[in-house]
Amino acid sequence: MQTIDQLDQQILRVLTQDARTPYAEMAKKFGVSPGTIHVRVEKMRQSGIIEGTKVRIDERKLGYDVCCFIGIILKSAKDYDKVIHKLKGFDEVVEAYYTTGNYSIFIKVMTHTIAELHQVLATKIQLIDEIQSTETLISMQNPILRDIKP
Repeated sequence: MQTIDQLDQQILRVLTQDARTPYAEMAKKFGVSPGTIHVRVEKMRQSGIIEGTKVRIDERKLGYDVCCFIGIILKSAKDYDKVIHKLKGFDEVVEAYYTTGNYSIFIKVMTHTIAELHQVLATKIQLIDEIQSTETLISMQNPILRDIKP
């Protein structure tokens, strides 16, 4: 783990809010030169703290009205890699976690409708031989969605 100072933290906070913020704007706000901001950002990129930039998409505006989480129990722990490989092939699976507790794998699935979710479950996920059982939890809303605070 690399340590970062207060300026690095301030830069990360600004970039997580809007990754397109000009270095000159940050420099003025923090009382340093644009070159200092550039060097700091590049240092954090090279060390892997900053992995890239991305666009945040509002899924609902694209018609994805159903968000759910599916807990997966495997027949055998050795099947993990094979199941993950198969799940990667389903566009509806947008996140996957290897977990402790009741489930071996916990996935997030996005679909347009409940009927589409049913199709994904019945014709894709539940047809994976290595899966013993699943439990689906439908998200009603997402009141907290934020990046980690540096």
